[in-house]
Amino acid sequence: MTVYNDAPGTDSGLRRSLGINRRSFLSTCTAAAATAIAAPAFGASPAFAQPAARPGHGHGQALVPADKRGIILYTVRDATGRDPLSTDLPSGFREVFKQLARFGYKQVEFAGYGQHANAPGGSNLQTVEGAKLLRSWLDDYGLRAQGNHGFIPSSWPLNQSDLDEFKRHLEIANILGMDHMGTGGDPTGSAYRADWDVAADKWNALGQIARRAGIKLYTHNHDAAYGFLLDGGPLDDQGRPTRSSGIRKLEYFLEVTDPKAVWLEMDIFWAHVAQYKFHTYTALDGSQRENVFDPAALVRGNNKRYPLFHAKDGVANATSGQGYDMVPFGTGVIDYRTFFSRVGQAQYRNPMVEQDNAPSSADPAQSLNHARIGYEGMAALRK
Repeated sequence: MTVYNDAPGTDSGLRRSLGINRRSFLSTCTAAAATAIAAPAFGASPAFAQPAARPGHGHGQALVPADKRGIILYTVRDATGRDPLSTDLPSGFREVFKQLARFGYKQVEFAGYGQHANAPGGSNLQTVEGAKLLRSWLDDYGLRAQGNHGFIPSSWPLNQSDLDEFKRHLEIANILGMDHMGTGGDPTGSAYRADWDVAADKWNALGQIARRAGIKLYTHNHDAAYGFLLDGGPLDDQGRPTRSSGIRKLEYFLEVTDPKAVWLEMDIFWAHVAQYKFHTYTALDGSQRENVFDPAALVRGNNKRYPLFHAKDGVANATSGQGYDMVPFGTGVIDYRTFFSRVGQAQYRNPMVEQDNAPSSADPAQSLNHARIGYEGMAALRK
């Protein structure tokens, strides 16, 4: 266990947890923020700054092989969803695929199959025929679908309607050529072991169904899933435990799910937010314990269970409550060079550039601009 002398909510505590000094902290935040504000116009030549705190760009072997560089389409959801009759910008899946391929991307992850009704194929592509059309466009532009944040049944035990819908989504995934299908939510929002046990039973069952269809089922998690499990100590007035053994919720989920049926997609940004937020817990004896989360170590300890990543970047912000503000990939302070070096298995991993806040009503070209910047940032990562 590591004990920090600086409070984690302070400027010095954040800098210590990030491994940077005050001068680097301030200069990196300033450079990255300026880059995010002054992103070049759509289609312009690349002009983003690389923070001095992230050495090794442009030299040696690529940490993310060219055929593994992907993007989740949530990043450019405004582009897939806009009316092609009202703009000259790429609109709808077909034109967005074409533009992403021009940037260099080889993989995409879906976040649903909806687009504007005026785009080729219409608005409803969540059908067998729609999937065939999407697959033809992916093939046209040399792209491969690696996953989708889609349908996970709400019922448990499964009702017939949910089971049928789940199988239909597996059929669509196979038409699209996906190896994986998943969701953007946690298995449960609870902090209690009993609820995670129920979630594990459900995901084990769903994972077996997916496995029989030739698909790996995965869950994508934000920071809350890395908080500490409440699994012991005195009970509250509802009979629930109030203290922790020190195991994190998702660590427990990994223990009680079948490694041949359930996989995970780490959102590396939110894992670093969790590192900032969830470092202290109340132990079973009532004492306060420090346990700083190490995202790369969790991946290394569960190696084959992490075939997918979300790669999003942030600049340090000790006042946000999260430790970081989101910026285009390659313009922040999260040390992706070290992370990808530590987790290894480059030919197995599938990192997807993501930026939740890329769409802008004031700048309709921004999300695709940031997609390009993200590709360049990923391609620049070198050993």
